[in-house]
Order: sequence, then C-alpha cells, then structure tokens
Amino acid sequence: MESLSDTTWDVIIQGTGLPQSLLALALSRSGKKVLHLDSNQYYGGSEAAFSLDEAQEWADRVNDAVSGSSPFKDASIFTSQQSQDTQDASSPKLSSSRSYTLSLSPHFLYTRSKLISSLISSKVFRQLEFMAVGSWWIYAPGQADSDNGELGAEKVLYRVPGNREDVFAANHISMKSKRTLMRLLRHITKPKEDEAPVEDEDLSMPFQEYLASKFSVPEELHNPLLSLSLSQLPQKGTSAGYAIPRIERHLTSIGALGPGFGAVVAKYGGGAEILQVACRASAVGGGVYALDTRLGEVRHCQEGGEYPLQAQLLSGESLQTKFVFGAMTDDPHKANYSKPHIEVARSVTVASATFPSLFPVTVEGAPMPASTVLMFPGEALGNPQSPPVYLQVHSSDTGECPRQQSVIYGSVALAGSEGQALLESAVNKLLKAEGPGAIVLWSLRYTHRGRLSTDETRWELDNYLPSYFRFPPSSLDLAFEDDTLDLVKQAWKKIMGDEVGDDDFMVFEDRDGASDQ
Repeated sequence: MESLSDTTWDVIIQGTGLPQSLLALALSRSGKKVLHLDSNQYYGGSEAAFSLDEAQEWADRVNDAVSGSSPFKDASIFTSQQSQDTQDASSPKLSSSRSYTLSLSPHFLYTRSKLISSLISSKVFRQLEFMAVGSWWIYAPGQADSDNGELGAEKVLYRVPGNREDVFAANHISMKSKRTLMRLLRHITKPKEDEAPVEDEDLSMPFQEYLASKFSVPEELHNPLLSLSLSQLPQKGTSAGYAIPRIERHLTSIGALGPGFGAVVAKYGGGAEILQVACRASAVGGGVYALDTRLGEVRHCQEGGEYPLQAQLLSGESLQTKFVFGAMTDDPHKANYSKPHIEVARSVTVASATFPSLFPVTVEGAPMPASTVLMFPGEALGNPQSPPVYLQVHSSDTGECPRQQSVIYGSVALAGSEGQALLESAVNKLLKAEGPGAIVLWSLRYTHRGRLSTDETRWELDNYLPSYFRFPPSSLDLAFEDDTLDLVKQAWKKIMGDEVGDDDFMVFEDRDGASDQ
C-alpha cells in the first residue's frame, strides 16, 4: 500500500468540520493533490451527527479528554427509566440506536444564504434533501391567543408574525401596536435604493433603545423581534447594528425558494449531512481521506521552495506540502485565540411527542415544516438577567428520529450548571404544555466553546506560519452565517492564486452528463 509520504501534496486539510469540508469541495475540480485528515474516527468535528450509541461514545471521550483545546466539555447523557421499561408495551420507548441522527451543532440555512447558492452552483445540491423551517414562537404564558398559541391544555406560546398578513391576523397584538410594527418592518425591508440620501442611520445603540426611541415599539414586541434576529444575547446586550440586518435577512428570505418559509434544514443531520456530501465530492475529484490520523509538528522548511511545509503525522510519517489548513480547535499547536470566544450550554433531547401545533402550514401551497424555532426569554424562566433560551424542534420528517417522536435542540449563551438548568426548564415547560404523554426519552447535555457573530467582531484566517492557516473556532450561531463561507473562499483563493477569479468559486460543470433535473 502506498504511503502518504510517497506523494507531495498541494494541500493538507486537518479536520472535517464544515469549513474544512467546504474547502475540500471548492478544490474538488481543481486538479490539486488534496490530503484530508481527521484525528477522529468519524466525519464532522464540531458539526458531527451521531446515533445514540455513538453519542455515548463521544460523551465518554469528551469527559476523558485532557486537551484544553477541545471545543466541548462536561458531556452527560440521561435516559428515561420509562423509555427502558420493556414490560409496559404502551409506554413510549426509544428505538434502536441507529434510528437517530443527532447533531452536535444544529443550524439551519436561510434561503438567501450564500451557501445555498454555492451548493447549487457546485451541483452537490442533488445529493441533499432540504426541509422547510416553519414558524418562530415565543414562550409567554397568558399572552398567547387561542388561535395561534394553544399547545395541549395550556396557552404558553404564540407565533411571531413574519409578514404583513401575520401581523394583522394576530389577536394578541393591539391595532396600535400592529401599525407600529408594520412601520418598522417596512423600514427594515425597504430596498436600499429607496433610501433618502441622508446620513447613515445610527445603529450603535442597544436594540431595545432603537425600537423604543426610533419607532415607539411597545415592550411586548421587543422579544418577538429579538427572536427574529436570533440574538443569543440579552436585550441590553444586543445592538441594533446586529439585530436589524438579521431581521431583514429573515423577512426577505421568506418566499425565495417557495411560499411560506424562509429557511431550510438539511435532512438526516443538518450541517453534518452537508459536510458529508462535500467530502464525497472531494473524494470523487481525487482527494485522499484518512480518519484517525492527526498532524504533529508543522515546520516551514523551504523558503521559496515549491513545497515549503514539512508536516509530521503522529504516526511518524513526514509529508511535504504547499499549504496546510486546519482549525484552532483541531490543531497540534496551541490554540491562539486572537478574539474573544464564549461557551454556551447545549442540549439534545429526544421527546415522545410530535408537537402538531408547532408546525402549521401558514400559506396556501407551502410545504409542511419539519423544524421550528422557539424562544424563551430569561424573565419567562425566572431569570430576567439571563440570555434567551432557544429551542429548535425537529419532527421525524427530518430523518433524525422515528415517527411519533421529535428532537429538541437547546442552546443558551450561559455555560455550566446555570445554563443547563435554563435549558431543562424550557424543555420541561414545552413538554408540560403538550400533555402528560410528552416525556423526555433521552437527552445529551454539554458545553460548547466557539464564536458568536456580532457586529463588532470579525474573524479572519489565522496565519500561524507562512502557508499554514487555521479557521477560527466553530460557529455557535443558530443559522449559518455567510462569514464562514467567506473564510472558505479566502482559503481557496490563497491556494489557487491567479489561476481563478472570484466568480469561479464553487462553480462547476456537470459530471458525466448529469443535468440540473
């Protein structure tokens, strides 16, 4: 068998996380010799998706790890005793391990995302199946209306208006507030060419101050609008400069790929499925893959030479390459965080409920949603100073769990036991509202370290050595942010040099007579 050291490589990529896998996809038609490594025995890194047994193995490895550079810690798994009781045939039970595909880093794609365009232009979209993300919901007991907010026996959630028709149909918003909200939404979605030639709008103030001072938006609408921005910071910590562009993204994405929805999630594991498809495309293009293989020392040894980097594998092999790309959290060298990173509490819950009230088809001709977003403000969970808790509920249509069950992904920008307590409280309130048959069958809880997009912090590729670059820590955002794809494009241009132009990025012709159909 030919040794990896017998080849001189154009690019070595360490890690199969989403940015590294997208870089491999971008190089799949370049003719470059690409070696793609992962120190794990599975694909995906921070974006991996697991069966139940694989999740248990992963949690054990996280807790046994001694490296401080790991993006995960404090993993624990809970299995309901009721779900293990085989004596009662009528009680809800877990299915076999492989009936589940559970993501460590769930995120969805807005329909106007650059990644959607790249998946189409690179032709790999044919290997993916996307499901619609439906409504946004706010937990607010006593405010929900009987038409939109009833879950089981209690009214604890109401649907966030996403368009003009939603605003005027909502019974829980006064007519005065509706007019105020419509004025704000028209301002946010107004085409830029329609703006009057005046000085730029000041968006440096806190979002809640912007809403109150600029548009007199009542306080009852602040949390719903915050949820559309997907900010994981409290109201006071979210600037208008962050929230306004993201609310615009949300509103203008609705209808771009079909009526009634503005975001999608990839079936069978979200981002994990996208990166798997990207790696397959790279392998078809000649990329070489080696799992359970890790880089050791990387040295710059040939100034001006064709292959300036010498990369040592922990197995002892020495490789020559032009470029090395990795990630700060999957790197043989000490992680050097040049910008602040944070830790969030996350949970993955398998529930014995289908939550039919959460998946309405709101527009004629729209597809049945398979995912929905819930926001629990800190004050609604008894902690007014805490960030909001977000729950993403995925139905079995996503292929992530069996019928009659759902997967609930939870996230709050508050690490440790305090964050996990808020997640548990939010999940329990949702299940209680659904009824006595809705229980937790299985749950995974952990702390995830990475980066959150803000209007003040912009991450770049870390140039650790000449021709050796590292992607920043994994994104903790709930929706895919285009800055990740921008970093992949920067990496691709460094490798390709003057051979290509910007318009060539991820634009491929069909292989073997395949068609867009």
